[in-house]
Amino acid sequence: MVDDTLEQMSSAAIAGKVRRRFSPREYLLLERQADSKSEYYEGEIFAMAGATPEHNFITANVIAVLAPLLRKIGCRVLASDQRIAAPSGNYFYADVSAVCGEARFSDRQKDTLTNPALIVEVLSKSTQQFDRRVKLAEYQQMPSVREISLVSQERLRVEHYSRQPRKQWTIHTASKLSGVIEIASLSASLPIAEIYAGLRFD
Repeated sequence: MVDDTLEQMSSAAIAGKVRRRFSPREYLLLERQADSKSEYYEGEIFAMAGATPEHNFITANVIAVLAPLLRKIGCRVLASDQRIAAPSGNYFYADVSAVCGEARFSDRQKDTLTNPALIVEVLSKSTQQFDRRVKLAEYQQMPSVREISLVSQERLRVEHYSRQPRKQWTIHTASKLSGVIEIASLSASLPIAEIYAGLRFD
């Protein structure tokens, strides 16, 4: 019975024939049996398309730089397959995230993180509006999140948001190869040249 229900929900979601809303529980049932990733926002399920080589190069560069730095202070870097649960009840996949100390999860399955300290999203043409307007605001509402970076794959540009006292956020933008993003709360620096290593822009 459960399998039949999942198949019906999955077919409707993928085919786009029925614009219905799903509960968080239904989404997780589908997602845990799916071959591909989807995000969940306000009852709707959004399939995630494959990334460009540039997107993947940037993501790999960020992980390569951050992993050894954050390991020294007891933090671990996670790749894009890590599902994240927002306090609002929505679910997302960040391109890069990091957890400091003990990882906490939303349920016994232990596959949905609730306490990332750092989030990095690599912006693409098809997702940048959603990343900016929706995911950024959702991440900023997570008490554990201290730092958020939005990295363009179209040009040299990184927007970095740092949490300040009284729930305020400051933003620093870097758009030159000589620039550096300071991840102050995690005692780490992210050089722009290393983020974009191997890539060329007109």
